[in-house]
Amino acid sequence: MTGRDRGQATPLVAAVVVFAAIVALALVRAGHVAVDGARARTAADAAALAGAAEGRPAASHLAAANGGHLVAYRALGDDVLVEVDVGGVTARARARQTPGP
Repeated sequence: MTGRDRGQATPLVAAVVVFAAIVALALVRAGHVAVDGARARTAADAAALAGAAEGRPAASHLAAANGGHLVAYRALGDDVLVEVDVGGVTARARARQTPGP
């Protein structure tokens, strides 16, 4: 090995470590978005069902109880449409009030 060849692996290893760190951070971020999306869908479903049964205050309460914020609420006859935000991810849901026995 000549003097010019010494230490040639160091920049390559450093580049690989930096690349691996960037990929790991991207995967963590993607995981957070996926979890927030699932939480948003759950919160929207719960809010829509509560809204159909008990109105907007109940929808807002259930959205908050599931870690979200009720962004929109529309009652259209027997249908309720809601939009809930969790961590910057928005989900929509619809529920229909059915007549009791």
